[in-house]
Amino acid sequence: MKRVGFRGRLFLILLAFALVPSILISIAWTSTGSLLLPMVSATAAWDSVASTGERAVAAARHAPLTPAQRHAVDVHEQTLRQSVVMSRRAGYLYSEVARQLALATLVVVLVIGFLASRVAAHLSRHLSRPLQELVGWTERIGRAEPLPDTPPRRGAPEFQVLRARMREMAGELELGRARALEAERAAALRESARQVAHELKNPLTPIRFAVDRLRRDAAPELAETVEVLAIESRRLEEMARSFAQFGRLPEGPRAEVDVAELARYTARATIPEELQSTIDVADDLPMISGHHDALARALSNVMLNAVDACRGTGRVDVRVRRVDVGGRDSVEIAVADTGCGIPHDRLARIWDPYVTSKPGGTGLGLAIARQTVAAHDGMVAARSTVGEGTEIRFVLPVNGKHTARA
Repeated sequence: MKRVGFRGRLFLILLAFALVPSILISIAWTSTGSLLLPMVSATAAWDSVASTGERAVAAARHAPLTPAQRHAVDVHEQTLRQSVVMSRRAGYLYSEVARQLALATLVVVLVIGFLASRVAAHLSRHLSRPLQELVGWTERIGRAEPLPDTPPRRGAPEFQVLRARMREMAGELELGRARALEAERAAALRESARQVAHELKNPLTPIRFAVDRLRRDAAPELAETVEVLAIESRRLEEMARSFAQFGRLPEGPRAEVDVAELARYTARATIPEELQSTIDVADDLPMISGHHDALARALSNVMLNAVDACRGTGRVDVRVRRVDVGGRDSVEIAVADTGCGIPHDRLARIWDPYVTSKPGGTGLGLAIARQTVAAHDGMVAARSTVGEGTEIRFVLPVNGKHTARA
């Protein structure tokens, strides 16, 4: 036997709540009317009075009566007959009323049943549909599938609140899954970067010694070849250094970092003097708790990319200000350039390791920067327009009890 669904069970329960009391009340009302009306009519009593009255009138007529007495007996007999007729009429009417009352009760029960079925169907529909939708959503969430972007079904306002909360929960779960996958992926990439750096560093030391010896002992006609070896070995050293930086998170105890001074120093050390630049630092910046050297390397990588994008012309602007992110006191560092810009389809991948458009680049600069900011519980963002420039932003939270910068 097929099991009745939730909507059917809810419909039957609501219908029973409406019909059962109505049927019981109707039965009680009909039964009471059928019992009380014959008692009110008293037809049997009038029949008994009529029978005894006729005998009394008959006996009185055989007795010697005066004309006045005989007239009184006639009047009494006529009144008695009229009363019996009226009693029988009343009895007939009371029996008809009882039948009509039963019929009316049946009609009322049917009307109540119809209205109750309509109301029960309406309520069950408006209660079961949102619940079935939410049950389907829980199954989708369990399978890590996205929730359907459909208009909300009709129902109580509380269901709309529940839908919104479930969407928020699904978004947070999806974000948690994405972060877990990203963390696993980053850990795997860091491990591979450490291995690559180790494998590069091992032969680089003897290669460097060999190049130095060749510079001293090689024939003059081999000087250019030796210089090529020296340049390429230095490039491999830089590559190994980049892999080593990406392969490890910032280590050691944290200290108070003056973000304003960090931005000024990194800009002076990274941006060439011939390139236009501005450094806009707010006055109310707090100190943050972090690793100064790691943040300096991350910011330097971003500024070097901005300088390369300008290609000798253009402008690099650095802005540092205090922001509030989700109720959390933070410091934002923005580096904007007026360079060539990044196509929209590539913008989301600039933070991935080994993604680069530079010849001979490792694609680890922005990946290291993102990793460093994430290690400080911060976040990164980028926006770019082809032909107009790019802006990279770091948002670093102020951890613990900070002291205002002098």
